[in-house]
Amino acid sequence: MKKFISWNIDSLNAALTSDSARAQMSRQVLDTIKDYDPDFIAIQETKLSEKGPTKKHMEILAEIFPAYDYVWASSRQGARKSYAGTMIFYKKEFQPQVTIPAIQAPEPMDLEGRIINLEFEDFFFTTVYTPNAGDGLKRLAERQEWDRCYGEYLAALDQVKPVIATGDFNVAHKEIDLKHPENNRRSAGFTDEERQGFTNLLDKGFIDSFRYLHGDIEGQYTWWAQRVKTSKINNSGWRIDYFLVSDRIKDQIKRSTMIDSGDRQDHTPILLELDI
Repeated sequence: MKKFISWNIDSLNAALTSDSARAQMSRQVLDTIKDYDPDFIAIQETKLSEKGPTKKHMEILAEIFPAYDYVWASSRQGARKSYAGTMIFYKKEFQPQVTIPAIQAPEPMDLEGRIINLEFEDFFFTTVYTPNAGDGLKRLAERQEWDRCYGEYLAALDQVKPVIATGDFNVAHKEIDLKHPENNRRSAGFTDEERQGFTNLLDKGFIDSFRYLHGDIEGQYTWWAQRVKTSKINNSGWRIDYFLVSDRIKDQIKRSTMIDSGDRQDHTPILLELDI
């Protein structure tokens, strides 16, 4: 049995080094993640520099996660500085083959550190931070092309061995995946185009592990807008973070759920337990 956790942290530096109330809540979430004792932890939106974690970051991470090694991908030259970025922690007993792929996405998305892939003997574990369609949907066309390229990338992996893919996919797939679908038809993350892109991805041979276990349960979300102070209190959220697995290992899914992040708004971590 393997245990996976994924979380969009919205700035690793802030979480580790700031004294703000939100940073303190972020560190509490990191402690919660640690208490679950996962085999793997995927982090999105690290917002680290091109050089990756600083010495101070590494010292703090060694204190929080002493049993883990980690790999990172940051936004590099040609893309915005300290933007996007991903990271995967894995227990030191594992020795994965690490790839930071380019998927021929629209520029400069391949330079933004959005994907890390770990290869093991029996499976791939990959994390993604999917680009947002942007204010006014100004990047919707590029987002659609990203979805196509990413789908082809995952499908190619799946031809080799089973895939576990996780991260912030920046889309609420179904109406039950957000509190107010009627008000968000042309909002980034709930356009027909983005929802179809996610459907196309699943149709390539993947399962939304949460829906597989829980069916059409409503009111289960992974993100609440920071700009709306009452969004989490009122559970006015979106489910945009996922664990996808290859269809052929769906019966090995034992648990797929959200982890309580307390009063902290924005993303909450998600958990997958898989018999692999």
